[in-house]
Amino acid sequence: MKREVTVTPDPVDARLGARLVELRTERGWSLGELAERSGVSKSTLSRAERAETSPTAALLNRLCGVYGRTMSQLLSEVEAEPAPVLRAAEQPVWEDLASGFVRRSVSPPHGALRGELVEGRLAQGADIAYDRPPVPGLEQHIWMLEGRLGVTADGVEHVLETGDCLRLRVWGPTRFRCAGPREARYVLAVVRP
Repeated sequence: MKREVTVTPDPVDARLGARLVELRTERGWSLGELAERSGVSKSTLSRAERAETSPTAALLNRLCGVYGRTMSQLLSEVEAEPAPVLRAAEQPVWEDLASGFVRRSVSPPHGALRGELVEGRLAQGADIAYDRPPVPGLEQHIWMLEGRLGVTADGVEHVLETGDCLRLRVWGPTRFRCAGPREARYVLAVVRP
């Protein structure tokens, strides 16, 4: 007799899945309509909503674009309201194991503020492409702390090294890739338009 194993989803993935269902339901969309709008398959959307899988950064970016939010806004909606001082040990960390991307929300978004700070880490060889910004015209400042990072925006690649800062508004596809022999670590300041 085969024994059934119950897997408990990660609490953040469960809250994220529930929030994705709420966003879709608020708009009166079926999974099929969301799939058409986002370019993501119905089965992938369903699995993410049921927290059967941890969504990738690329998937969340597509959904954020459809829902008109930044990734940080979406993730902050499933996290508790941050205190004025957020100690390093309390800063929410999210990992996309498939791409080698680790995201620490250093200064999470807040309804009364337009800016936020994120620490990004890309593993050696990691390469993430976003087909569109979550919010057109999103202002970003990328400050390199360690390693080398290739950032492509508007068809131009900028290779950043320790101490460099890239400032831009994001209107189209972007790509982040670890351009060096070791992990790339950077601060991303995001300002909503």
